[in-house]
Amino acid sequence: MKITLIYGLLLSILMVIAPHAYHLPLWVSALCIVLLVWRSYLAWSGNPLPKRWLLITLTLISLGGILIDFHTLFGREVGVTLLMLLATLKLMELRTARDAMALIFLSCFILITNFLYSQSLPTALYMLVTLMVIMTNWVHLHAPGIAIKPRLRVAAVLLLQAIPLTLILFILFPRVPGPLWGLPQDAFARSGLDDTMSPGSVGRLALSDAVAFRVSYQGKPPPRSRMYWRGPVLWDFDGHNWTPGRATQGIAPQFSATGRATAYSVTLEPHNKRWLFALDMPDSISVPARLTDDFQLLNSEPVNERLRYEARSRLDYHANLQESPSQLQRALQLPPTLNPRARQLATSWRADDDQAIVRRALGYFNEQNFYYTLEPPTLGRNSTDDFLFITRRGFCEHYASAFVFLMRAAGIPARVVTGYQGGEYNAYGNYHIVRQSDAHAWAEVWLTGQGWVRIDPTAAIAPERVERGLSAALTDNTALPFMSRNPPLWLRDLRLNWDALANQWNQRVLGYDSERQFAYLSRFGMESISLQVIYMTAGLALMIALFALYMLRHLLKREQDKTQAAWLNLCRKLGRAGLPRAPHEGPWDYALRCAAARPDLAADLTDLAARYITLRYGTVSDPHTQREFIRQAKKFPSLRGKP
Repeated sequence: MKITLIYGLLLSILMVIAPHAYHLPLWVSALCIVLLVWRSYLAWSGNPLPKRWLLITLTLISLGGILIDFHTLFGREVGVTLLMLLATLKLMELRTARDAMALIFLSCFILITNFLYSQSLPTALYMLVTLMVIMTNWVHLHAPGIAIKPRLRVAAVLLLQAIPLTLILFILFPRVPGPLWGLPQDAFARSGLDDTMSPGSVGRLALSDAVAFRVSYQGKPPPRSRMYWRGPVLWDFDGHNWTPGRATQGIAPQFSATGRATAYSVTLEPHNKRWLFALDMPDSISVPARLTDDFQLLNSEPVNERLRYEARSRLDYHANLQESPSQLQRALQLPPTLNPRARQLATSWRADDDQAIVRRALGYFNEQNFYYTLEPPTLGRNSTDDFLFITRRGFCEHYASAFVFLMRAAGIPARVVTGYQGGEYNAYGNYHIVRQSDAHAWAEVWLTGQGWVRIDPTAAIAPERVERGLSAALTDNTALPFMSRNPPLWLRDLRLNWDALANQWNQRVLGYDSERQFAYLSRFGMESISLQVIYMTAGLALMIALFALYMLRHLLKREQDKTQAAWLNLCRKLGRAGLPRAPHEGPWDYALRCAAARPDLAADLTDLAARYITLRYGTVSDPHTQREFIRQAKKFPSLRGKP
């Protein structure tokens, strides 16, 4: 087997397994690299391949490592690991064309497994390039004599020919609910909000610039300072952690709107939780979701794939003016013995009415030299006391937690709300990007005659956080990701352009689900599933027929290469001079007959015929000889008149 084919297969295997390196055990990638380097050395040195007993031993060791690491032989990671190890081990017994074909098919199969982890646009582009390499090796296997450029051209043509059929299958093939690649339990989120809040938990999210969701508004978007994306609502406090706790029997969520509605669509990234995000307060939503007693939107199932939904919110409202006593009592619970100094401070405010107490608490934050920082000191057992009277340095979760504690200690029902605040506008796609770094925590207090009212203590310390974003609120933003630290304008524009392109990919390709397919096909009168299948079958049949005609035309019309084209052009010149070539006449016989008729051209004709026969029917293709033949054939004079 040619060494160029071996190196081509090595490159194919390397390209298909490389994306798996970051989510599989390190020993798997290391073993694959060792085997690839070993096989490359054997091909370069010409040494014999390892014995079968050694390969069997390596295979058993690999299976043992998988059992030790994964404790099973089933599952996504195990399946991908097995394929990677089997493909690299197969290289160690690569001897025949059959072995090469097996490796090519294995490469294609492993290539598809990349979609189990990512379906992003960069992944798709990388896989397209990898598929081009695999197809080039396939062409090389079946036509070893052609050079690299023709090989690449044939592979590109084959891929281009597959595009029309691929588009028809993409548009017409029935969609199934659920994620297309992988099982629902395989979905995962890189980072995201949790239903537990402790000091530092929200601050850690600020270090991630991953996209949480994207929002497109219908009409003019609200000001950034009013973009509060409501998520988990936290009630119970143990002195360190805030949790949702056990729900009590409350009244149905009800609110009265005092302003116009804001409509928008959200494309939510998977986060493996049930909650959805909507502006305070959500009025309606297009997906099956439940609005809880504390106005949290919960999906019918965990969000394991990208989800798009339409929603409408009222930014001015009165929420639960008549709250149930059990809920109000729940919003007053505190650990009995913790944070005595905070309790004493809140007790000293009780002479005022509730709204005055809220103002005094915000004034306390504003006047006592508190700092907004991503690197607050560690707090002790009495975390609220430590924060309020000693460190006075914290992130949004510190301020929200301390504020709710003070309100409850002063007798005002209060709770913590987590979610996201703000968003970055992308003018290239006319939508807003909400990132994990926009994660935020604020408070809600229940006031007589007003219901639940949002209070953001962070705005009293760092109003820039609400109005302009996190980077503007921090005096030292070096801990933030580079792109969150006001990068150069050209780099920011490049990032937004790429995000707009990725958003189109998400919406039009990855978001092409059964609902969108039905809406698209309905434009062409295909409302029923049976009719859809009929149209799909007819479209596939038409496509296959056109493809067959295309291939038949190429079978009937013999493909000409450059060498043959130059020879036929020479034959046409001789034909115009009265020396036409007979259909049964071979190149050498024809050259001899023309040489007898034109002795002055005999030497040139026989030389060109000999070169043509060598290039056209010989086993060795010399590019230099080919170029010289084509040049001499073109220089051959145009003959006039009969001999």
